[in-house]
Amino acid sequence: MSTTTVPASTAQHPVPRDLERPREVVRHLGPNWFASVMGTGIVANAAATLPLQFPGLRTAATVVWAGAALLLLVLAAAWTVHWIRHRDIALAHGNNPVMSQFYGAPPMALMTVGAGALLLGKDWIGMDAAVAVDWTLWLAGTVLGLLAACTIPFRMITRHKAAPDAAFGGWLMPVVPPMVSAAMGALLIPHTPAGQPRLTMILACLAMFGISLFAAFLVINMIFSRLVHQDMPAAGTVPTLWIVLGPLGQAVTAAGLLANAAPVALPAQYAHGLAVFAAVFGVVTWGFAMLWLALAAAVTIRTARTTGLPFNLTWWGFTFPVGTCVTASSGLAVRTGADLFHWAAVALYVLLLTAWAVTAFRTGRGALRGTLLLPRPPLPRPPPLAEAVREPGSRSRDRGPLAVRYHHRLPLPLRTPDDLTRRHHGGT
Repeated sequence: MSTTTVPASTAQHPVPRDLERPREVVRHLGPNWFASVMGTGIVANAAATLPLQFPGLRTAATVVWAGAALLLLVLAAAWTVHWIRHRDIALAHGNNPVMSQFYGAPPMALMTVGAGALLLGKDWIGMDAAVAVDWTLWLAGTVLGLLAACTIPFRMITRHKAAPDAAFGGWLMPVVPPMVSAAMGALLIPHTPAGQPRLTMILACLAMFGISLFAAFLVINMIFSRLVHQDMPAAGTVPTLWIVLGPLGQAVTAAGLLANAAPVALPAQYAHGLAVFAAVFGVVTWGFAMLWLALAAAVTIRTARTTGLPFNLTWWGFTFPVGTCVTASSGLAVRTGADLFHWAAVALYVLLLTAWAVTAFRTGRGALRGTLLLPRPPLPRPPPLAEAVREPGSRSRDRGPLAVRYHHRLPLPLRTPDDLTRRHHGGT
């Protein structure tokens, strides 16, 4: 969800010179653009599950879902052209230690739109067509999501050397898709043939729940450690802190939906156990999500007041993760009957709508002007990032109390994948 910042001289032109030819529009199109489909789709899906319903809400939500579906088609076509005509750049995105993280966005975009077809689209296209669309998009998203969850961490281990302050919210993007598969797959369990196919489906969803849950906890720990032990994140990456809410809210949502589907797929004792688990696990995890929401909001406000918060595609991190908290709160409201979750869902949905409206408007404006479709302009090579300073009493991981302690300084604003890449590789 990273993007570029363009010099004032270039930004003055409604359509930058480099984008006058239509084929140039897709030249630098990265997988991070699919976050816009995720953010738009969750606005619709969250409205469908909101405990507070009123006339016109479902119709409006269905219109938004249709918009997300259209956006998915446009981006899928554009990204295909990008891979055909600019394969070198597409491969470079895959090898980039930052941009590659966002290969988790396309599978989640597919499954978000698929779930919307079953929740809302059935009103327009019929149940049979909605189920067919959901199955197709869920299967494609699940395969791509599992591939991302395996390959991206493997490449991080074997090819990328991360600096101590490299961890950011984007590291969660490759490991969250299996959780989305678990949640969205639960909606398809009643539409799976009874017997072994249905049993296999719910067990697969539970397994993917575990894959994403434990992987996300590992990454969240690294992100928090980076926040505590290093300097404040660069302004351009602060919105990615909100991505932490994604696996938390989606885990609560998945637990609830799987518990709802369990009676038709599992023996009674296991179905009852999942119902208890959904309530207890859901409330506990929801509490931690609200803590992280407060921390992320505080860091965001502080950054906006001190250095400013430049717009880029990371702002879509304000949408989908908050949307998962809406669906989590809505599910807990139904399961527990507590007014706390009822009103929390409504308040979070208002926050989601606000974030989506601002981000969608600014993304649309940037896309029309072309500024979001340009590569980062060349920057002068910065001086070395690490300066050795010996501090009495300081400790390192491998040496004693007088070991050298390194302070990393970033002389230029960190705004784009290339900036982050430089940081990953220690300034090289």
